Amino acid sequence: MFTTTTDFVVDDDLESRTYAKVAWRIVPLLFLSYIVAYLDRVNVGFAKLQMLNDLKFSETVYGLGAGIFFLGYFLFEVPSNLILHKVGARRWIARIMITWGIVSSLMMFVTTPTMFYVMRFLLGIAEAGFFPGVILYLTYWFPSHRRGRMTALFMTAIPVAGVIGSPLSGWILQSLNGVNGWAGWQWLFLVEGIPSVLVGLLVFAYMDDGISSAKWLNESEKRLLSRNIDSENAGKQDHSFKATVGNPKVWLLSLVYFCVVMGLYGVGFWLPSLIKATGVKNALDVGLLTAIPYAAAAISMVLFSRSADKKRERRWHLAIPCVLGAIGLVFSAVFGDNTLVAMGFLTLATAGIITAFPLFWSFPTAFLSGAAAAGGIALINSVGNLAGFVSPYMIGLIKDWTQSTNAGMYVLAGCMFVAGLLAVSAVPAKLVNR
Repeated sequence: MFTTTTDFVVDDDLESRTYAKVAWRIVPLLFLSYIVAYLDRVNVGFAKLQMLNDLKFSETVYGLGAGIFFLGYFLFEVPSNLILHKVGARRWIARIMITWGIVSSLMMFVTTPTMFYVMRFLLGIAEAGFFPGVILYLTYWFPSHRRGRMTALFMTAIPVAGVIGSPLSGWILQSLNGVNGWAGWQWLFLVEGIPSVLVGLLVFAYMDDGISSAKWLNESEKRLLSRNIDSENAGKQDHSFKATVGNPKVWLLSLVYFCVVMGLYGVGFWLPSLIKATGVKNALDVGLLTAIPYAAAAISMVLFSRSADKKRERRWHLAIPCVLGAIGLVFSAVFGDNTLVAMGFLTLATAGIITAFPLFWSFPTAFLSGAAAAGGIALINSVGNLAGFVSPYMIGLIKDWTQSTNAGMYVLAGCMFVAGLLAVSAVPAKLVNR
Protein backbone atom coordinates (compact mmCIF):
# COMPACT_ATOMS: atom_id res chain seq x y z
CA MET A 1 0.00 0.00 0.00
CA PHE A 2 1.00 3.61 -0.56
CA THR A 3 0.31 6.79 1.34
CA THR A 4 0.27 10.09 -0.52
CA THR A 5 1.31 13.32 1.21
CA THR A 6 1.51 16.82 -0.25
CA ASP A 7 4.82 16.26 -2.03
CA PHE A 8 5.77 12.60 -2.04
CA VAL A 9 4.48 9.05 -2.06
CA VAL A 10 5.53 6.64 0.65
CA ASP A 11 5.38 2.86 0.57
CA ASP A 12 3.70 1.93 3.87
CA ASP A 13 5.74 -1.28 4.08
CA LEU A 14 8.96 0.66 3.56
CA GLU A 15 7.93 3.13 6.24
CA SER A 16 7.15 0.39 8.74
CA ARG A 17 10.43 -1.40 8.01
CA THR A 18 12.40 1.83 8.29
CA TYR A 19 10.95 2.79 11.65
CA ALA A 20 11.47 -0.74 12.94
CA LYS A 21 15.09 -0.50 11.81
CA VAL A 22 15.53 2.82 13.61
CA ALA A 23 13.87 1.52 16.77
CA TRP A 24 16.09 -1.55 16.97
CA ARG A 25 19.16 0.59 16.39
CA ILE A 26 18.65 3.37 18.94
CA VAL A 27 16.11 2.30 21.58
CA PRO A 28 18.05 -0.64 23.12
CA LEU A 29 21.07 1.59 23.77
CA LEU A 30 18.91 4.35 25.26
CA PHE A 31 17.10 1.72 27.32
CA LEU A 32 20.36 0.32 28.69
CA SER A 33 21.59 3.84 29.45
CA TYR A 34 18.49 4.70 31.45
CA ILE A 35 18.68 1.48 33.45
CA VAL A 36 22.12 2.38 34.78
CA ALA A 37 21.03 6.02 35.19
CA TYR A 38 18.02 5.16 37.31
CA LEU A 39 20.01 2.67 39.38
CA ASP A 40 22.60 5.32 40.22
CA ARG A 41 19.89 7.83 41.04
CA VAL A 42 17.83 5.73 43.47
CA ASN A 43 20.21 3.06 44.81
CA VAL A 44 20.58 5.35 47.80
CA GLY A 45 17.14 4.00 48.81
CA PHE A 46 18.72 0.57 49.34
CA ALA A 47 21.95 1.97 50.78
CA LYS A 48 19.74 3.64 53.40
CA LEU A 49 18.92 0.23 54.91
CA GLN A 50 22.51 0.05 56.28
CA MET A 51 23.92 3.52 55.76
CA LEU A 52 21.76 5.37 58.29
CA ASN A 53 22.74 3.05 61.11
CA ASP A 54 26.45 2.96 60.16
CA LEU A 55 26.78 6.74 59.80
CA LYS A 56 24.18 7.71 62.45
CA PHE A 57 22.10 9.70 59.96
CA SER A 58 18.49 10.67 60.78
CA GLU A 59 15.59 10.13 58.39
CA THR A 60 15.63 13.88 57.73
CA VAL A 61 19.32 13.81 56.78
CA TYR A 62 18.60 10.96 54.39
CA GLY A 63 15.56 12.69 52.87
CA LEU A 64 17.49 15.94 52.35
CA GLY A 65 20.46 14.12 50.83
CA ALA A 66 18.26 12.04 48.54
CA GLY A 67 16.41 15.14 47.40
CA ILE A 68 19.34 17.55 47.08
CA PHE A 69 20.34 15.62 43.96
CA PHE A 70 17.52 17.47 42.21
CA LEU A 71 18.78 20.93 43.12
CA GLY A 72 21.94 20.29 41.13
CA TYR A 73 19.80 18.71 38.46
CA PHE A 74 17.51 21.76 38.36
CA LEU A 75 20.31 24.32 38.06
CA PHE A 76 22.10 22.60 35.17
CA GLU A 77 19.23 20.92 33.31
CA VAL A 78 18.39 23.66 30.80
CA PRO A 79 22.01 24.60 29.96
CA SER A 80 22.83 20.93 29.49
CA ASN A 81 19.98 20.33 27.04
CA LEU A 82 20.80 23.45 25.04
CA ILE A 83 24.42 22.28 24.79
CA LEU A 84 23.22 18.85 23.60
CA HIS A 85 21.11 20.49 20.89
CA LYS A 86 24.18 22.43 19.79
CA VAL A 87 27.03 19.89 20.00
CA GLY A 88 25.11 16.66 19.36
CA ALA A 89 23.66 13.85 21.45
CA ARG A 90 26.52 11.36 21.07
CA ARG A 91 29.26 13.37 22.77
CA TRP A 92 27.07 15.02 25.36
CA ILE A 93 25.13 11.97 26.55
CA ALA A 94 28.40 10.01 26.76
CA ARG A 95 29.93 12.82 28.83
CA ILE A 96 26.94 12.85 31.16
CA MET A 97 27.05 9.10 31.75
CA ILE A 98 30.78 8.84 32.38
CA THR A 99 30.70 11.77 34.79
CA TRP A 100 27.79 10.52 36.86
CA GLY A 101 29.20 6.98 36.98
CA ILE A 102 32.39 8.31 38.56
CA VAL A 103 30.52 10.50 41.06
CA SER A 104 28.13 7.68 41.99
CA SER A 105 31.01 5.32 42.72
CA LEU A 106 32.68 7.94 44.91
CA MET A 107 29.56 7.98 47.09
CA MET A 108 31.12 5.00 48.86
CA PHE A 109 33.48 7.35 50.70
CA VAL A 110 30.73 9.43 52.36
CA THR A 111 31.15 9.67 56.15
CA THR A 112 29.29 12.84 57.22
CA PRO A 113 25.97 14.51 56.38
CA THR A 114 27.83 17.35 54.63
CA MET A 115 29.72 14.91 52.41
CA PHE A 116 26.44 13.14 51.68
CA TYR A 117 24.78 16.40 50.62
CA VAL A 118 27.75 17.51 48.49
CA MET A 119 28.06 14.19 46.65
CA ARG A 120 24.34 13.97 45.95
CA PHE A 121 24.39 17.56 44.66
CA LEU A 122 27.34 16.77 42.39
CA LEU A 123 25.56 13.65 41.14
CA GLY A 124 22.59 15.84 40.16
CA ILE A 125 24.88 18.21 38.26
CA ALA A 126 26.56 15.28 36.50
CA GLU A 127 23.28 13.70 35.40
CA ALA A 128 21.52 16.96 34.45
CA GLY A 129 20.33 16.84 30.87
CA PHE A 130 20.32 13.08 30.36
CA PHE A 131 16.59 12.39 30.50
CA PRO A 132 15.35 15.51 28.65
CA GLY A 133 18.22 15.01 26.21
CA VAL A 134 16.90 11.57 25.32
CA ILE A 135 13.33 12.87 25.01
CA LEU A 136 14.64 15.56 22.66
CA TYR A 137 16.73 12.98 20.78
CA LEU A 138 13.64 10.87 20.06
CA THR A 139 12.00 13.88 18.39
CA TYR A 140 14.85 13.85 15.85
CA TRP A 141 13.76 10.39 14.67
CA PHE A 142 10.06 9.72 15.36
CA PRO A 143 6.86 11.70 14.64
CA SER A 144 4.44 12.10 17.56
CA HIS A 145 2.14 9.19 16.64
CA ARG A 146 5.13 6.83 16.84
CA ARG A 147 7.08 8.54 19.59
CA GLY A 148 4.74 7.62 22.46
CA ARG A 149 5.55 3.94 22.07
CA MET A 150 9.28 4.61 21.71
CA THR A 151 9.26 6.82 24.79
CA ALA A 152 7.47 4.08 26.70
CA LEU A 153 10.00 1.46 25.61
CA PHE A 154 12.83 3.75 26.69
CA MET A 155 11.19 4.54 30.01
CA THR A 156 10.41 0.90 30.68
CA ALA A 157 14.01 1.05 31.88
CA ILE A 158 12.68 2.53 35.16
CA PRO A 159 10.71 -0.56 36.21
CA VAL A 160 13.26 -2.90 34.63
CA ALA A 161 15.97 -1.17 36.68
CA GLY A 162 13.81 -1.92 39.69
CA VAL A 163 13.30 -5.54 38.69
CA ILE A 164 17.03 -6.09 38.11
CA GLY A 165 18.47 -3.63 40.58
CA SER A 166 16.32 -4.39 43.60
CA PRO A 167 17.38 -8.04 44.06
CA LEU A 168 20.95 -7.10 43.04
CA SER A 169 21.07 -4.30 45.59
CA GLY A 170 19.67 -6.56 48.29
CA TRP A 171 22.23 -9.23 47.44
CA ILE A 172 25.13 -6.75 47.50
CA LEU A 173 24.07 -5.39 50.89
CA GLN A 174 23.79 -8.86 52.36
CA SER A 175 26.62 -10.76 50.66
CA LEU A 176 29.39 -8.17 50.30
CA ASN A 177 28.95 -6.51 53.68
CA GLY A 178 32.38 -6.59 55.37
CA VAL A 179 34.33 -7.77 52.30
CA ASN A 180 37.66 -5.92 52.13
CA GLY A 181 36.58 -4.02 55.23
CA TRP A 182 33.84 -2.18 53.35
CA ALA A 183 30.18 -2.04 54.29
CA GLY A 184 27.56 -3.44 51.96
CA TRP A 185 26.28 0.05 51.10
CA GLN A 186 29.81 1.07 50.01
CA TRP A 187 30.03 -1.91 47.68
CA LEU A 188 26.56 -0.99 46.39
CA PHE A 189 27.68 2.45 45.19
CA LEU A 190 30.88 1.07 43.65
CA VAL A 191 29.38 -1.92 41.86
CA GLU A 192 26.40 0.00 40.47
CA GLY A 193 28.44 3.06 39.44
CA ILE A 194 30.95 1.34 37.17
CA PRO A 195 28.40 0.23 34.49
CA SER A 196 27.48 3.89 33.83
CA VAL A 197 31.04 4.64 32.78
CA LEU A 198 31.19 1.59 30.52
CA VAL A 199 27.82 2.32 28.88
CA GLY A 200 28.90 5.95 28.42
CA LEU A 201 31.87 4.75 26.38
CA LEU A 202 29.50 2.55 24.36
CA VAL A 203 27.26 5.56 23.65
CA PHE A 204 30.23 7.54 22.35
CA ALA A 205 31.21 4.70 20.02
CA TYR A 206 27.75 3.67 18.80
CA MET A 207 25.25 6.56 18.89
CA ASP A 208 24.44 8.83 15.92
CA ASP A 209 23.50 12.50 16.38
CA GLY A 210 20.62 12.32 13.94
CA ILE A 211 19.23 11.02 10.65
CA SER A 212 21.82 12.64 8.40
CA SER A 213 24.79 11.07 10.22
CA ALA A 214 23.31 7.54 10.35
CA LYS A 215 25.49 5.48 8.00
CA TRP A 216 23.28 2.41 8.58
CA LEU A 217 20.38 4.11 6.72
CA ASN A 218 20.23 4.31 2.92
CA GLU A 219 19.28 7.53 1.16
CA SER A 220 15.62 6.62 0.58
CA GLU A 221 15.23 5.77 4.27
CA LYS A 222 16.84 9.06 5.29
CA ARG A 223 14.54 11.02 3.00
CA LEU A 224 11.47 9.26 4.36
CA LEU A 225 12.42 9.93 7.98
CA SER A 226 13.45 13.53 7.35
CA ARG A 227 10.28 14.37 5.44
CA ASN A 228 8.07 12.97 8.20
CA ILE A 229 9.90 14.97 10.87
CA ASP A 230 9.93 18.16 8.76
CA SER A 231 6.23 17.78 8.00
CA GLU A 232 5.32 17.43 11.66
CA ASN A 233 7.62 20.24 12.81
CA ALA A 234 6.03 22.65 10.34
CA GLY A 235 3.05 23.04 12.68
CA LYS A 236 5.04 23.35 15.90
CA GLN A 237 6.51 26.27 17.78
CA ASP A 238 10.26 26.75 17.25
CA HIS A 239 11.14 29.97 19.03
CA SER A 240 13.93 31.15 21.27
CA PHE A 241 14.28 29.77 24.77
CA LYS A 242 13.19 33.18 26.08
CA ALA A 243 9.90 32.83 24.24
CA THR A 244 9.49 29.31 25.58
CA VAL A 245 9.86 30.56 29.17
CA GLY A 246 6.90 32.89 28.56
CA ASN A 247 4.70 30.13 27.12
CA PRO A 248 1.85 29.34 29.60
CA LYS A 249 1.48 25.82 28.17
CA VAL A 250 5.04 25.05 29.27
CA TRP A 251 4.32 26.16 32.84
CA LEU A 252 1.06 24.24 32.99
CA LEU A 253 2.85 21.07 31.93
CA SER A 254 5.62 21.84 34.44
CA LEU A 255 2.98 21.78 37.20
CA VAL A 256 1.52 18.49 35.97
CA TYR A 257 4.99 16.98 35.82
CA PHE A 258 5.87 18.29 39.30
CA CYS A 259 2.90 16.39 40.71
CA VAL A 260 3.83 13.17 38.90
CA VAL A 261 7.47 13.40 40.03
CA MET A 262 6.31 13.83 43.63
CA GLY A 263 4.84 10.35 43.34
CA LEU A 264 7.74 8.79 41.47
CA TYR A 265 10.48 9.70 43.90
CA GLY A 266 8.31 9.16 46.93
CA VAL A 267 8.15 5.57 45.73
CA GLY A 268 11.64 5.43 44.21
CA PHE A 269 13.50 6.53 47.35
CA TRP A 270 11.23 4.94 49.95
CA LEU A 271 9.83 1.72 48.47
CA PRO A 272 12.46 -0.55 50.13
CA SER A 273 11.83 1.16 53.48
CA LEU A 274 8.06 0.90 53.07
CA ILE A 275 8.33 -2.82 52.35
CA LYS A 276 10.68 -3.30 55.30
CA ALA A 277 8.21 -1.47 57.54
CA THR A 278 5.52 -4.07 56.76
CA GLY A 279 7.63 -6.62 58.64
CA VAL A 280 10.19 -7.84 56.08
CA LYS A 281 13.65 -7.69 57.67
CA ASN A 282 16.08 -9.55 55.40
CA ALA A 283 17.76 -7.22 52.85
CA LEU A 284 17.61 -9.77 50.02
CA ASP A 285 13.90 -10.43 50.70
CA VAL A 286 13.26 -6.69 50.59
CA GLY A 287 15.06 -6.58 47.25
CA LEU A 288 13.07 -9.45 45.79
CA LEU A 289 9.74 -8.00 46.92
CA THR A 290 10.68 -4.55 45.60
CA ALA A 291 11.04 -6.08 42.14
CA ILE A 292 7.33 -7.03 42.03
CA PRO A 293 5.84 -3.50 41.74
CA TYR A 294 8.43 -2.60 39.11
CA ALA A 295 7.62 -5.70 37.05
CA ALA A 296 3.93 -4.76 37.06
CA ALA A 297 4.85 -1.20 36.05
CA ALA A 298 6.86 -2.44 33.06
CA ILE A 299 3.82 -4.26 31.68
CA SER A 300 1.46 -1.39 32.43
CA MET A 301 3.71 1.20 30.74
CA VAL A 302 3.82 -0.67 27.45
CA LEU A 303 0.08 -1.45 27.37
CA PHE A 304 -1.06 2.09 28.18
CA SER A 305 1.39 3.73 25.77
CA ARG A 306 0.48 1.37 22.95
CA SER A 307 -3.19 2.14 23.52
CA ALA A 308 -2.51 5.90 23.58
CA ASP A 309 -0.63 5.75 20.27
CA LYS A 310 -3.26 3.53 18.63
CA LYS A 311 -6.17 5.75 19.71
CA ARG A 312 -4.15 8.98 19.46
CA GLU A 313 -5.61 10.02 22.80
CA ARG A 314 -3.32 11.30 25.56
CA ARG A 315 -5.21 13.04 28.34
CA TRP A 316 -7.27 10.17 29.75
CA HIS A 317 -4.40 7.76 29.21
CA LEU A 318 -2.38 9.98 31.55
CA ALA A 319 -5.17 10.73 34.04
CA ILE A 320 -6.20 7.13 34.72
CA PRO A 321 -2.73 5.89 35.81
CA CYS A 322 -2.34 9.01 37.99
CA VAL A 323 -5.59 8.26 39.82
CA LEU A 324 -4.71 4.57 40.19
CA GLY A 325 -1.35 5.61 41.61
CA ALA A 326 -3.11 7.86 44.13
CA ILE A 327 -5.44 5.05 45.22
CA GLY A 328 -2.51 2.66 45.64
CA LEU A 329 -0.56 5.14 47.80
CA VAL A 330 -3.50 5.78 50.12
CA PHE A 331 -4.33 2.14 50.75
CA SER A 332 -0.69 1.04 51.02
CA ALA A 333 -0.54 3.37 54.03
CA VAL A 334 -3.88 2.20 55.45
CA PHE A 335 -2.79 -1.46 55.32
CA GLY A 336 0.89 -0.79 56.06
CA ASP A 337 1.03 -3.49 58.77
CA ASN A 338 -0.09 -6.27 56.42
CA THR A 339 2.70 -7.27 54.03
CA LEU A 340 0.49 -9.04 51.48
CA VAL A 341 -2.18 -6.33 51.19
CA ALA A 342 0.33 -3.48 51.38
CA MET A 343 2.38 -5.09 48.59
CA GLY A 344 -0.73 -5.25 46.42
CA PHE A 345 -1.43 -1.55 46.81
CA LEU A 346 2.26 -0.59 46.53
CA THR A 347 2.26 -2.51 43.25
CA LEU A 348 -0.80 -0.57 42.06
CA ALA A 349 0.78 2.72 43.17
CA THR A 350 4.12 2.02 41.49
CA ALA A 351 2.53 0.80 38.26
CA GLY A 352 0.23 3.84 38.05
CA ILE A 353 2.91 6.40 38.82
CA ILE A 354 5.57 4.99 36.50
CA THR A 355 3.05 4.43 33.68
CA ALA A 356 2.21 8.14 33.79
CA PHE A 357 5.75 9.14 32.83
CA PRO A 358 6.03 8.20 29.14
CA LEU A 359 2.43 9.28 28.62
CA PHE A 360 3.21 12.73 30.02
CA TRP A 361 6.15 13.27 27.66
CA SER A 362 3.91 13.01 24.62
CA PHE A 363 2.41 16.34 25.76
CA PRO A 364 5.31 18.84 25.39
CA THR A 365 6.77 17.13 22.31
CA ALA A 366 3.38 17.52 20.61
CA PHE A 367 3.76 21.29 20.22
CA LEU A 368 7.47 22.13 20.61
CA SER A 369 10.34 21.58 18.17
CA GLY A 370 13.92 22.70 17.57
CA ALA A 371 15.40 25.10 20.12
CA ALA A 372 11.97 25.52 21.72
CA ALA A 373 11.85 21.76 22.31
CA ALA A 374 15.40 21.67 23.70
CA GLY A 375 14.71 24.48 26.15
CA GLY A 376 11.06 23.66 26.84
CA ILE A 377 11.61 19.98 27.57
CA ALA A 378 14.55 20.81 29.84
CA LEU A 379 12.57 23.54 31.63
CA ILE A 380 9.59 21.27 32.24
CA ASN A 381 11.86 18.48 33.43
CA SER A 382 13.94 20.71 35.72
CA VAL A 383 10.93 22.43 37.32
CA GLY A 384 9.12 19.11 37.66
CA ASN A 385 12.15 17.47 39.18
CA LEU A 386 12.21 19.99 42.00
CA ALA A 387 9.60 17.59 43.34
CA GLY A 388 12.43 15.08 43.54
CA PHE A 389 13.89 17.34 46.21
CA VAL A 390 10.60 18.11 47.97
CA SER A 391 9.23 14.56 48.01
CA PRO A 392 11.96 12.56 49.83
CA TYR A 393 12.83 15.46 52.16
CA MET A 394 9.17 15.89 53.11
CA ILE A 395 8.73 12.18 53.82
CA GLY A 396 11.94 12.12 55.87
CA LEU A 397 10.72 15.04 58.01
CA ILE A 398 7.30 13.45 58.48
CA LYS A 399 8.90 10.14 59.43
CA ASP A 400 11.08 11.80 62.09
CA TRP A 401 8.15 13.84 63.45
CA THR A 402 5.51 11.10 63.49
CA GLN A 403 7.51 7.85 63.31
CA SER A 404 5.31 6.96 60.32
CA THR A 405 5.30 7.61 56.57
CA ASN A 406 1.49 7.51 56.29
CA ALA A 407 0.93 11.28 56.14
CA GLY A 408 3.62 11.51 53.46
CA MET A 409 1.87 8.87 51.37
CA TYR A 410 -1.39 10.82 51.59
CA VAL A 411 0.32 14.00 50.36
CA LEU A 412 1.85 12.12 47.44
CA ALA A 413 -1.56 10.62 46.62
CA GLY A 414 -3.03 14.12 46.52
CA CYS A 415 -0.34 15.22 44.08
CA MET A 416 -1.05 12.30 41.75
CA PHE A 417 -4.77 13.08 41.82
CA VAL A 418 -4.08 16.74 40.95
CA ALA A 419 -1.89 15.64 38.02
CA GLY A 420 -4.71 13.51 36.63
CA LEU A 421 -7.26 16.27 37.14
CA LEU A 422 -5.10 18.86 35.37
CA ALA A 423 -4.47 16.50 32.45
CA VAL A 424 -8.16 16.25 31.59
CA SER A 425 -9.40 19.67 32.71
CA ALA A 426 -6.63 22.12 31.82
CA VAL A 427 -4.80 20.64 28.82
CA PRO A 428 -6.68 21.18 25.51
CA ALA A 429 -7.35 17.92 23.67
CA LYS A 430 -6.29 19.42 20.35
CA LEU A 431 -2.86 20.17 21.83
CA VAL A 432 -1.89 16.56 22.44
CA ASN A 433 -4.36 14.16 20.83
CA ARG A 434 -2.86 13.40 17.45
